[in-house]
Amino acid sequence: MIYFDCDYSNGMHPAILKRLTDTNAEYTGTYGLDKYSESAKQKIREACGDPDADIFFLIGGTQANAVTLDAMLKPWQGVVCAPTGHINCYEAGAVEFTGHKIIVLPSHVDGKIRPDELHVLLTAAEEADNKEHMVIPAIVYITFPTEFGTIYSSQEIKVIHEVCKRHNCKLFVDGARLGYGLGADGNDVSLKFLAEHCDAFYIGGTKVGAIFGEAVVFPHHSAPEHFFAFIKQHGILYAKGRFTGLQFDTLFTDGLYENIGRQADNLALQLADLFVKYGVGEILVKSPTNQQFVILSHDVMDRLSEEVVFEKWGTYDAGHKICRFVTSWATTQQDIDTLEKILAGIA
Repeated sequence: MIYFDCDYSNGMHPAILKRLTDTNAEYTGTYGLDKYSESAKQKIREACGDPDADIFFLIGGTQANAVTLDAMLKPWQGVVCAPTGHINCYEAGAVEFTGHKIIVLPSHVDGKIRPDELHVLLTAAEEADNKEHMVIPAIVYITFPTEFGTIYSSQEIKVIHEVCKRHNCKLFVDGARLGYGLGADGNDVSLKFLAEHCDAFYIGGTKVGAIFGEAVVFPHHSAPEHFFAFIKQHGILYAKGRFTGLQFDTLFTDGLYENIGRQADNLALQLADLFVKYGVGEILVKSPTNQQFVILSHDVMDRLSEEVVFEKWGTYDAGHKICRFVTSWATTQQDIDTLEKILAGIA
């Protein structure tokens, strides 16, 4: 079997494993107060072009989303996102569990939110006669890449940011797969750009080569007051924090983070081309990143499932399913070549 169902099922990038092994016997500070975590933070600040950025390491994406949003929101405020946004679909109501409503915008096949629709929603909330009885939208949440593997251009994010500022909202970017967005062909968004146009974002490690870990970035020393204690109160302060810092210190050495993303993206594009080449599937939406969504007939899907592991995402029509294929740091050219032989046999 070859596996294209997930980008975090393998262990960790060999460079990270080597660093963890080489430093295993060392004595360091705890709770992220160690030299490796500090080194990682400095490298991230340099990559963001922001020497004053506040950076906190958390274990997973759900914690990064829920705890960061909870800390940034007042009790009566909510967060706006696309219907397909990760916080709205795949985190078991973690944000709602903190007491904050998710307010959804209209759905689009590319998974993006539209600035004009955002403006209408925020304007309606401001002008409502009974707004004191309503949840007030205070943060706009986007993912980069989106849940469909698409990416926002810098201009799109800039306009969304301008709408947020006009309505006194903050912009938060979920970067669980940020490395695959940064490494995508045609991408013009950088960490420096995000630091200039977002109120908070996080750099995903779990899905981009780390065994676990996300780096939450608050540009320009803007972290919520006592955010460290807030993490502790939520029960997610990791005692052996050096292991997260060490991983990001490795990922941000010699361009490894973006190289991981670029390699996986290139293999994913090859994968998508194979379905078109052999006429066994149609691409749902053009994605330049490591997630590819293919429309397959039930027959092709069943035959492919005998040798390939992938995710059955949803129903397209009575005779077809939308299937997701994902590459990662662990995907090899041999995996793609094997897939081609299988598809050639089905065609």
